[in-house]
Amino acid sequence: MNEVVILGAGYAGLRALKKLQGNNGDFHITLVDKNPYHFEATDLHEVAAGTQPREKITYEIEAVVNPKKTTFKQAEVAKIDRENSQVIFTDGSSLHYDYVIVALGFESESFGIEGVEEFAMEMVSVDSAENINKHIHAKMAEYRTTQDPNALKIVVCGAGFTGVELLGALVEGRDEFAEEAGVSADQIEIYCIEAVTRLLPMFDEKLSEWGINHLKNWGVQLLTGKPIKAIKEGAVVYQDNAETGETAELEAGTIIWTTGVSGSHVITDSGYEARRNRVSVNADLRDPEYDNVYVIGDVSAVMDRESNRPWPTTAQIATKMGEFAAKNLVKQMNGQATENFSFKSLGSVASIGNTHAFGLVFDKPVKGYPASFIKKSIMDKSLLETGGVKQMISKGRWDLYH
Repeated sequence: MNEVVILGAGYAGLRALKKLQGNNGDFHITLVDKNPYHFEATDLHEVAAGTQPREKITYEIEAVVNPKKTTFKQAEVAKIDRENSQVIFTDGSSLHYDYVIVALGFESESFGIEGVEEFAMEMVSVDSAENINKHIHAKMAEYRTTQDPNALKIVVCGAGFTGVELLGALVEGRDEFAEEAGVSADQIEIYCIEAVTRLLPMFDEKLSEWGINHLKNWGVQLLTGKPIKAIKEGAVVYQDNAETGETAELEAGTIIWTTGVSGSHVITDSGYEARRNRVSVNADLRDPEYDNVYVIGDVSAVMDRESNRPWPTTAQIATKMGEFAAKNLVKQMNGQATENFSFKSLGSVASIGNTHAFGLVFDKPVKGYPASFIKKSIMDKSLLETGGVKQMISKGRWDLYH
């Protein structure tokens, strides 16, 4: 009997699991994750802002495991020994595989900027998102004693997709923050610092401006064209003048880092040649050197043949890759030829609060409440694809009308 190991219970890993568990082939699956739960990574900003509790975006991995076919192992991966077909864990133990699907997810990317790891808060896990929320509330409570206006300031570093969604959620949580601090909502200052001036280039300029202008109208202060040079304790240092290189500092009690992510460091630790811990895989999603290894999700770089650039790492492509890798793996075990992966994006929608969103669906622009409805429907579909009907019903976003 073949031993199939799936590393990571994110979107890609769980979609692969669901596909494989539905197959009657002669193989056993071991699913590995460092957490006992799966979390919806696209909803972390809501936990950080306090607009949703962690329980809403998580479910127990055991709930989607078929014990007749799969064993769940909670462990942290140290490296993948591809030459000897085994996974090494941080506790020194190991696990043999005949085939492995590597779907280890993402981590925060500092880009080598001084002070990021020490003085900025990352948002890459449920715990880190919850820590952001706890920190914000602690600062609000602190203001009652110190009257330090910096305690009321929140800075989001980066105005990419994640940063923009976080800004919208923070605006929504502002009344609660103000009540905690004993101030009016307009005294809670929300800033965003971004290196480029053209925001959200995945959308046309008019659509991007619609969303960004809403944030501005809600009081978010956007500092664009201001590359971040360093993070200090309680301050962001950014380039204020491109011609002279002159810098400025923005003091704040809460500094959140959302400028970008890389794949898991386990990729580099395992000896892969990778850029930002993303492996350039073969067209069938296999490792270029080991044909019993599939690499998918945030640790995989899959080329878009039209643009000749890797596809952006999104939940949408991760689930497609998970399903496709599982399909190819079954073909491989049956002695059949694998197929080449192809992907057509259905679009993407960014939420800015519970009832506002904007984006593209099948290349058609959507915005406002209809876009919010679509966004929540997309989230429910994701739950169905990874967790099944039970998880969609219990964890889904059914607040479609408010």
